[in-house]
Amino acid sequence: MNKDSAVLQGAFLRADKLSLPSTLSMIQKADWSRVKHPILQALREICGIDAPGDQPSLPSLTWKKRIVCVVWLKLLSKEAEEDVEKAWRENPFFSLQNSLPEVNRVVLLELVKSIAAADVFASFLLCLPPSQICTELERLAEHVRSDPIGADDVLFFLDVWWELWKGRDENTRKEGSVEKIFANQFSRLSLRSPRLSPQAAKRLKLDISDSPASSANTEVLHILFHALKDLADDISSTDLCLQSLSVCLDALHTSFLIDQEVVLPVKEKLHILCKVVTTRSKNETPSPEHIRETLRDLRASHSPSRFQPSRMKLSEALRIITELTQFWQEKGLLGVHNCSNPSYPAFQLQQSVQRVLTALGKAPEAVSEKNTLRGLLKSLSLPDVKISAEVQLQVTSTIISHRLEDYESFAELFASQASWAHSDKCWMDCLEKNQAAFKQHTPLLSLSSTLMTQLQTESLNFSQCRKVMKITADIFSALSLEDKNKALADMLRLSSRGFFSFSVPPAVTDGFQQELNMVFNCIIQGGGGALAATLQGNLSTAVSLVSRVAFQNPEAALKSCCYSAVFNKGAFCLMAKILQQLPGLRGQRREKDEEDGENVVGGTNLLCRCLQETIRTKSLSVSEKEQLLRFLGLLMTSDMISEGGEKRQSFLSPQEVVKSFVLPNLSVKGNGSIDTEFSLQLLRSALSVNIQEAAPSPHWVLDCSPFPLLHVLAQLYNQTLRCWKQPPEGGVYVRSMDTKELLESVLTTLGQVVGAEVAAAPSRWSRALFWLHNKVENLDWTVHFHLKPVWGQHFKNEVPSSLLQVCHLPEQEWSGLDLPQYSQGTGLLAWMECCSVSDPLQSIMLSHLSLDQHRLDHISMFSKGLLVTLTQTLPWCSVSQWSRLLRVLRELIVSNRLNVPFSLEYVDYLPLLDLRQFSCELRLSVLLLRVLQLLCGSSCSDWLPAEGWAHVSRLYAHAVKEMMNSVKTKLSLPSPAAASVSPPASRDSNSSIKAPRMYTDSLKDTENPLQKINKSKTEEEVDMAPSQEVLFVLSQLFCHVQHIQVMMPGGQSEPLFLCSLEILSHYEAIMAAFPDSCGPAESDNTRHFFSTITDNLDNQEMKAVLQQKIAQLVSSAA
Repeated sequence: MNKDSAVLQGAFLRADKLSLPSTLSMIQKADWSRVKHPILQALREICGIDAPGDQPSLPSLTWKKRIVCVVWLKLLSKEAEEDVEKAWRENPFFSLQNSLPEVNRVVLLELVKSIAAADVFASFLLCLPPSQICTELERLAEHVRSDPIGADDVLFFLDVWWELWKGRDENTRKEGSVEKIFANQFSRLSLRSPRLSPQAAKRLKLDISDSPASSANTEVLHILFHALKDLADDISSTDLCLQSLSVCLDALHTSFLIDQEVVLPVKEKLHILCKVVTTRSKNETPSPEHIRETLRDLRASHSPSRFQPSRMKLSEALRIITELTQFWQEKGLLGVHNCSNPSYPAFQLQQSVQRVLTALGKAPEAVSEKNTLRGLLKSLSLPDVKISAEVQLQVTSTIISHRLEDYESFAELFASQASWAHSDKCWMDCLEKNQAAFKQHTPLLSLSSTLMTQLQTESLNFSQCRKVMKITADIFSALSLEDKNKALADMLRLSSRGFFSFSVPPAVTDGFQQELNMVFNCIIQGGGGALAATLQGNLSTAVSLVSRVAFQNPEAALKSCCYSAVFNKGAFCLMAKILQQLPGLRGQRREKDEEDGENVVGGTNLLCRCLQETIRTKSLSVSEKEQLLRFLGLLMTSDMISEGGEKRQSFLSPQEVVKSFVLPNLSVKGNGSIDTEFSLQLLRSALSVNIQEAAPSPHWVLDCSPFPLLHVLAQLYNQTLRCWKQPPEGGVYVRSMDTKELLESVLTTLGQVVGAEVAAAPSRWSRALFWLHNKVENLDWTVHFHLKPVWGQHFKNEVPSSLLQVCHLPEQEWSGLDLPQYSQGTGLLAWMECCSVSDPLQSIMLSHLSLDQHRLDHISMFSKGLLVTLTQTLPWCSVSQWSRLLRVLRELIVSNRLNVPFSLEYVDYLPLLDLRQFSCELRLSVLLLRVLQLLCGSSCSDWLPAEGWAHVSRLYAHAVKEMMNSVKTKLSLPSPAAASVSPPASRDSNSSIKAPRMYTDSLKDTENPLQKINKSKTEEEVDMAPSQEVLFVLSQLFCHVQHIQVMMPGGQSEPLFLCSLEILSHYEAIMAAFPDSCGPAESDNTRHFFSTITDNLDNQEMKAVLQQKIAQLVSSAA
């Protein structure tokens, strides 16, 4: 036993002696005044309580609970006749409890009353079963009604009543609390003794003085209301009458008139709290404990009671209240004598009457009772208490600082009151010390609005504004990423420039600008460019830093992001990742657009505006344009996964990019702030987004004026058809073949998208279709075929009439156009142009070609015409069109519809080789040689500018590479290791190198009897033949390329030079892999021959490199 327990034991023993000739187990209520002094003195020594009205500290409250618990358990143990041998093992308070003398309920209740522990007593009551609560309340009521009855008895009774309504504190439910121990001990005693069980609660063996008469159906409300009614004659003070009626009315309101909690607005709650503080404190600083209890009172009076009536009716409760009211009014106890300074009970009663009358307002019954209450309210017509802003600020600050009930709502109110921020240092102190209370996006936004209001005032306190700005940013930084994005979105709704939406003095802006620069310098220096991968692990840090400055000024932060993404090498990827984590900076969609089902952003997206300003102030290099393109491409893709496992919306939608960067800059005159080619690349990137992801329905393109956009693209494509011609004076033509390639791709994709929407609702788009068709009538006829996916079967295919003379096409689908540039004999030209437009159209042209293959003169005429037509078509082809024409040429050669004689211009004799496998490549190469000879001839040499000849070189190099790839597929080179380890040997050797199966099979098919006889003799030669054939084909290709490079105007075509080097590399590789394919003499002749061909080049550097490469062609045969 410790010192405090010993002191308490001595006090009880002394009190027991003072009760002689009786004992503490037998004393009456009137005897308490004689024995209480030693016990109360000991409690003052232990708990440090000087007076009953003082606020106890936490140790004091704990001791109060322990003393009440021990005395009560002492009583219960006696009633349950507990076995001491078991009690000492299971009761944690056994030592103290057993050291006290026997007591009765008079001692318990008078002790609780004397130490003002009604709240403790009520908290223990709430741990009991309902029936036991009724039993204890009956005992309490009986004790209070017993003589002598004083004001303190009535006050004690009312305090217990109201504490029951306020309920238990959450801390009392925790394991290890005194209340929890009390509940466990009562349960233990109830299980072991039927006398304490709920069913036998009325059959307890009690003291004679403690035995109230009650029925089994007694309920809490009935006990309390009737007990108060019995005490009416003994209540003689006005404040006590007012408090009694207030408690009765609130009990009636919460038990009969509401079925769910009434949530008061925080401003109304603050108003009531301030009135209470003003009434109770009398100009003193508001006490946290007073405010805490007032908040509990408010909650209790607006929440349904846990003690719902089962026996008592509303009418009975109202009748008791009105009887008490009338009784005390007759005695003159309900008058408010000092209206200018009303008491707290008067204010409480006024609030209670108003609540009950409001709830009873719609009920037709209880007319007389309502009239009585109205009269009571009239007699309580208290003056309106004026609440100063200072009191409101003090109360709010106290609630926030001590984390009292509903402090989050008060934090929102605190942050939104701009007038409080100007009052005194109390506002600033509360904000600095309680930043954690504002870590929700709603109070943070309110605080930001208050700061913005402060920044607009004339009497601006620079120091305080900078401090508030830093605190606000710190609070934002402590939010979760989800709440940060909500806060960013809210800030964007307030202003795109955040705190700096109005003119702010440099004293405030300089600090932010320094922070902004530092953030992006750290990110770029630590993670830009080549070091981007190292920052991947610190992405969250970068996101946090950017979001912090973005909350203070979204526009400035986004401008810095845009500048870094465009002008810092490699930073675009990191900036895109950061922005993808901050969708709050994306802005909000308009409600009207969402209702209409349109995926449109209200106004221009802030990021798009910042990007437009960034690229408007500085001309972009090629690499910077590429970074911008990839930056926008990343922002249009939604590769981020949200916490719920769903894909997040992309930071930028494709239509935002198209509306901001494509539509304003894509024009036929080319006068946009961004060049046409870049606009087309952006459009292609935007259109490709929905190819990778599920396209929405309807497609977003429909919001971007798709038919005018198609018209502009068609006009631009029409210009590229004349890209090598000089434009008329004042005109601007697109000269890049890359742009033509882009236009083909974009027109195809956009046409397919729009065409799908048109096919889904043809009647809706009929007018737009006819408008577009009329607009493109004046353009080149091939443009119509690029728009074929748009109008489907709505219009016939219109082609030059001359095409119908060389191609049998059905009249119901095709119609002829009389075009002056397509006169008689140009049908093959139109046919070839159709073949280059698209794959489906190419198939139609090949299958419907009008050519009699049985007549050699027709074949000859067709072949000559095709040579001329190909010469006319080649310079104007894009790479994709040229690839289609190459497929057409192969198909014509293979099907024997195109006759291309193969001449041996570069060999003195033809080796005994089987070149049938390569006949298509050889004849195609010869055909292209003839085309280039014709094109480079004197009659055509002035057709093209330098850019045109460079393009022709690229196309021819592309064709040669395709032929080389075709040749390479027919000969599989052995691995370098196999070639170096296993030298070629005879057929009998297991390591000999053999020809691929496709060649040996073809040779077997052509074997005659003579070959079979001499098979063993020539088998090795046959095995090596394919490599010799490939070398021969490569030599022919090399000679053709060199011939054309010499003919080409300028003779410095880099694509052809690189093509020659690649041919020589393949030649060398085959010689190394198949040493017997070329002997020393043959390789020497080849080097001499190739060098002779190369000598014709004018460019000395190219010539030197080629001849150095040729010198390496040395046979490794033994």
